[in-house]
Amino acid sequence: MRLLKFGVAGLAGILALTACGQGSATKEAAAPDGKSVVRYMNFSANDGHEKDLTAIVNAFQTANPNITVQVETVPYANYFTKLQTAVAGGTAADAFELNYENFVTYASNGSLAELKSVDSSVYKKSLYDAFTSDGKQYGVPESFSNVVLFYNKALFKQAGVAEPTASWTWKDEQAAAAKLTNKGSKVWGDYQPVSYNEFYKVLAQNGGSFLNAERTEATFNSPEGVEAAKFLVEKVGKTMPTEADGAGTPDFDSKLFKSGKLAMWHTGIWMFSPMADAPFDWDVVVEPGNTRKASAMFVNGLVVNAASKNAEAAQKWISFLASSDDTTKTRLATSWELPPVADEAKLAPYLDQPKPANREAVFTALDEPVLPPVIERQQEMQDLVTAELTSAAAGRKTVEKALADAQTKVNGLLKK
Repeated sequence: MRLLKFGVAGLAGILALTACGQGSATKEAAAPDGKSVVRYMNFSANDGHEKDLTAIVNAFQTANPNITVQVETVPYANYFTKLQTAVAGGTAADAFELNYENFVTYASNGSLAELKSVDSSVYKKSLYDAFTSDGKQYGVPESFSNVVLFYNKALFKQAGVAEPTASWTWKDEQAAAAKLTNKGSKVWGDYQPVSYNEFYKVLAQNGGSFLNAERTEATFNSPEGVEAAKFLVEKVGKTMPTEADGAGTPDFDSKLFKSGKLAMWHTGIWMFSPMADAPFDWDVVVEPGNTRKASAMFVNGLVVNAASKNAEAAQKWISFLASSDDTTKTRLATSWELPPVADEAKLAPYLDQPKPANREAVFTALDEPVLPPVIERQQEMQDLVTAELTSAAAGRKTVEKALADAQTKVNGLLKK
């Protein structure tokens, strides 16, 4: 999942940050006289944002001189294995970072402390609600990313096609993609990966559900699911490149768009910077839907360990890290993920950048988000759904057969 790209690829080994004489983050240290020590474990500062986190820690400790924060930063590849071991062994940090998928697991197994008296008004509602479970708040949003529709304004003008708007539906997108595709010039109208991540989103855009409310049974093999899968699969070879054209290979889509050979591209806002020097004018809009709008939202959160002896101080720290002005300014200045704050005036440095012009779409998309379905065997589920959809796209199976087989396999995972 791309959010989880949010600075999470990594170096080997564990990087320990120090701030204001924090000391080791890997062992319990005696608290200085009159101070509480909060141990904090994270992955998103790894590989480039360690100094930014240190600056936020310093600002917090200046504002809260009675609390010392000890930070441990772990590469994403190792993070959740290390966290699981620490929680099981009773040695986990007082506060730690979780992506949404893992938050669901930890909230359901009793590992997280309920947060008290949280000021929800400072956060975008959909981001805040992602960390609510059974009516209780077990975390606060830390940062987010989402997916929008990129489009090449020059290709639209050249083809005499009206540019996308916020009111577009799938039919509008399909009609435009057909007019924009020119196989003789190797120009494609659209690119949307045939994958699990895209399928659960277009399923939501078509009014369908991936799992039942109890998350005990897959429900995506439905009329809504078949129509959604066909929306993805039937683009292949018509308005979208095939595997034979290179689709699915690393960076194929970004290179295609940047070369001016792709009119529309479903991808994440993390591609704004890489596309900044594209030699043509481009912009973004909220993705079209069918029966409704639904935008993929990827979010990281901050939680407090249920076993922490410093829960109050830990909650104060994660609230500061999530929503303080110091954090917001640091994140925007260093392009370290987007802060979850509701006050868009604080986001002016981001919104005022010239390309893409319609950055407001990033925040409009948060009004109707869809979060990834979560089960215990998450990666297996994602891989098998993608494999079945890929078979349909390659013509090895019908869409109906692929979805039926995928649902049977997902239900098998849920029963094990």
